[in-house]
Amino acid sequence: MKYGVIGEHLKHSFSKEIHAQIGDYQYEIKEIEPQNLEAFMKERDFLGINVTIPYKEKVIPMLDYVDPAALSIGAVNTVVNRDGKLYGYNTDYSGMKALAERIGLNIKGKKVLVVCTGGTSKTATRVLKDMGAEEIIYVSNVSVPGALSYEEVYAYHTDCEIIFNTSPVGMYPKNDGIPLDLEKFGQLEGVLDVVYNPIRTSLVLKAESMGIKAQGGLFMLGAQAVYANEHFMSHKVDKSICEGVFKSVLSGKDNIALVGMPCSGKTTVGKALAEKTGKLFVDTDAEIVKKVGMSIPEFFEKHGEAEFRRIEGEVIAEVSAKNNQIIATGGGAILNPDNVRRLKQNGNVYFLDRDLELLFPTEDRPLSSNREALKKRYEERYDIYLSSCDTRVDGNGTVDEVANLIYEAWSK
Repeated sequence: MKYGVIGEHLKHSFSKEIHAQIGDYQYEIKEIEPQNLEAFMKERDFLGINVTIPYKEKVIPMLDYVDPAALSIGAVNTVVNRDGKLYGYNTDYSGMKALAERIGLNIKGKKVLVVCTGGTSKTATRVLKDMGAEEIIYVSNVSVPGALSYEEVYAYHTDCEIIFNTSPVGMYPKNDGIPLDLEKFGQLEGVLDVVYNPIRTSLVLKAESMGIKAQGGLFMLGAQAVYANEHFMSHKVDKSICEGVFKSVLSGKDNIALVGMPCSGKTTVGKALAEKTGKLFVDTDAEIVKKVGMSIPEFFEKHGEAEFRRIEGEVIAEVSAKNNQIIATGGGAILNPDNVRRLKQNGNVYFLDRDLELLFPTEDRPLSSNREALKKRYEERYDIYLSSCDTRVDGNGTVDEVANLIYEAWSK
């Protein structure tokens, strides 16, 4: 290959799409087993590569030259082949620094907790020190010199003000993972997470729900790729493109999730949005019908609401873990906070707020099959829709009008 990224598990990688925004070159995703790493590096059959978990430290002895900054950090994530000699750099440093700066996180004088002790944590340490962190504590789920156990952190270091997750906990396909209980940290001011798939990890979402500044790793990934491109092409790149690269990749990856009452237009508006955005349309109720092999009223009659909600949760977990979709949900999906959290991991939730007078009961909706039942559901759920959504949308217009409102909000 000419350019690409190497690592052990890369099915989740967004790197190819990101580099397509930066330069006109072929970029490949290449998974390498640990026992094959040395042979790949000796062969030197590439012009430039990014290096990710778990090889950022392991490649260093295989290089002819390591940039002093990368050497002092102890991790390399960018390797360039120049006339058969391999040169190693660390562009994660610049990406991480840009990540903290993007959300206005003040590190100076702060006590910081770094999760994990691998190559990425070494880069994070240098960034944090250079940004003026007063104290850095490390936590690991395995016994590592210099790192504390989670029990020790919870006992003695809940005064940490910044948390930086450099572990893969919460990464696709185990999206529900969360490395720490943030509720225990009473002085917490900011959370950074290098995981970029899902776009907003459970850790980031929890921090946001607590009113804490937080950012996932997608912006960092784009920024480090911009800096890697400088080494690949041996020319300077305008760093202002980092924001544009981030937004471009995000728009091609994020989901638009629609919530609202039955008959509020989620399916019809969703299909119109799919045409406007080029995203795949998915209706979770239709997916449930496929999964159970019967209509929703039949399933309610045979198994009851509790079992339906369990199946609905499974379907939403499966659907929301994927990218670049318009997701129309059932009217009661927001009753389960886990459904809302999962929908927000890879996108934003839009509430189609349609007046009760414009909603009509139908027999195929077991909990709103008549006017009285529909009114009751509306009163029970309205505040939950408001508290669950990222954006409330006036749903009283035509399909195209409502779709345009959502599109405008999404494309900002």
